[in-house]
Amino acid sequence: MIKGDPQGLLTSWNHSSTDFCQWQGVTCSPRHQRVTHLNLSSGGLIGTLSPSVGNLSFIRVIQLSHSSFSGEIPPEIGRLFRLRELHLRNNSFTGSIPDTITNCSNLQLLSLGNNNLVGKIPDGIGSLSMLSFVSLYGNILQGGVPPFIANLTLLDTLSLSYCQLGGSFPNLFHRLTNLRRLSLAGNNLIGTFLPSLYNCSSLEEVWLYHNKLTGRLPKNLGSIMPHLVVLLLGNNHKYGNLVSIPPTLHKLDLSNNYFGEKLPSLTNGSALTYLDLSNNYFVGSLHNLVCSNGVNTIELVHLGHNQLSGVIPECWEKWSSLKVLLLSENNLSGEIPRTLGSVPLLQLVFMGWNMISGSLPSSLTNLSYLKILELENNNLAGIIPPWIGMKLTMLKILNLRSNNFYGNTPNQLCYLSHVQVLDLAHNNLSGNIPRCFNNFSVLSGKETNLEVQFSFTFDDVIFTVYDLLVMKGREDTYGSILGLVTLLDLSSNNLSGQIPRRIPIGTQIQSFNESSFIGNKLCGAPLTNDCVHVDKPDTTSDQKEDGGSHKVDWGLIISIALGFIIGFWGIVVSLMLNRSWRITYFRLLRKLIKV
Repeated sequence: MIKGDPQGLLTSWNHSSTDFCQWQGVTCSPRHQRVTHLNLSSGGLIGTLSPSVGNLSFIRVIQLSHSSFSGEIPPEIGRLFRLRELHLRNNSFTGSIPDTITNCSNLQLLSLGNNNLVGKIPDGIGSLSMLSFVSLYGNILQGGVPPFIANLTLLDTLSLSYCQLGGSFPNLFHRLTNLRRLSLAGNNLIGTFLPSLYNCSSLEEVWLYHNKLTGRLPKNLGSIMPHLVVLLLGNNHKYGNLVSIPPTLHKLDLSNNYFGEKLPSLTNGSALTYLDLSNNYFVGSLHNLVCSNGVNTIELVHLGHNQLSGVIPECWEKWSSLKVLLLSENNLSGEIPRTLGSVPLLQLVFMGWNMISGSLPSSLTNLSYLKILELENNNLAGIIPPWIGMKLTMLKILNLRSNNFYGNTPNQLCYLSHVQVLDLAHNNLSGNIPRCFNNFSVLSGKETNLEVQFSFTFDDVIFTVYDLLVMKGREDTYGSILGLVTLLDLSSNNLSGQIPRRIPIGTQIQSFNESSFIGNKLCGAPLTNDCVHVDKPDTTSDQKEDGGSHKVDWGLIISIALGFIIGFWGIVVSLMLNRSWRITYFRLLRKLIKV
């Protein structure tokens, strides 16, 4: 029932001379020559799963994940009483989970995640006492978290995230002493989450973000869950004061909650790589966290949308692994720390909507991997340094909007050939718009192969970059399509001169009215006011009209010089030789002085 085999996985299956135990993806038992393993995962197979799969009575493992199977999971799968592992995730299976699956009494692993399954999780799964791994995430299921989960005492992993289950957070996990990984994110669960987890001392990963859970995070979290590596509790109603972060944690997400007071510190030996405390009520200085020991393994830190204040400390030389830094929308002041240039792997910096002042430190020239630099709505001043274009050549988003930058727009910005968002609006820039802006390969349309979104992957956690951009005077947040957005905004400066002919004349640009160009002194298309050209005077034609009167008259100059010499020296010599003339001259001079 396979309709497509793009990778040719089933080529060997079409040769009648080939023993089926030699077919690709098939493993047989050496004694009985019966099929025990079927592995065709990641092959891109297109079609449905045949009911004949129920005839493989000796099969122990079925691996068909990461393909394009559709249709229902055949109920005949319940005939496979020797089946131990069923891998069907990342396909397009529809319908409900067949009740007959409860006949697979030796089943240890059930992986049906990321399909289009609907309905209720069969209660009979609670009788499969051998189950240690259950993953049904990314389907459209109902009925809440099933109570029978408490019967699966060997359960190591339970993943029911984004199944739209609803209901209450169950108080049943105290019986699951072997549980290491719990993922119930995105189910709109309500209730208090921690009490039922206190006895789960083996827990290593807790994924509960995007629910409606309440409760206070205990200060002794590290002793309650001594093996905890991942704690993702973002987007609930949880609150508390996190004094310190347990050293065992690798990932911590407490975003979009009601946590407050000062930032926690990190102890030496911390293994933390991912820290998201954004959209809370943390107050005070960054110093407690930024300058603590144990930050050298962190790759992402998100502290945006809090109430942090004070200067950004000069401790960034400790953050040798940092790739993503978000500090936007706080009350931070002072200058951008020069030690930020000591973070060699930094790719994204968000510091907008603060009160940061001063100029851009030259140490930032070391950030050669930087892709996004967001500094809008601060008090930054000085010129836009030319080294931005010469050193930060990987920049895709540069946002310096609403600051106090002045001077000319440097031509060196034209080296940012891959930039797709360049926002310099609401500054004090002057001079002409550089004509070399046509070097921008994305903005000019030369480069069209763009990423749909900007995202960073940290093991199993995917962080998608969201950005607030102003388009046609309206602020909108772009996330899932941010990689496709192109924007050039130079409005509300003191720019003058002609708008460069790079600028497209089409339906898009014609949709802007005159108000879109207010704040500068520009002229030319698409504006209605044409540029006035002042012609230089033609000195050649002037000389022809007046007969060459602008030429130097040497005869006149010689006559004046001779007259001066004869008149002056004639009088002086006469006074020197004739005594009576000399006496008469000085008497006349005295009378003139008295008058």
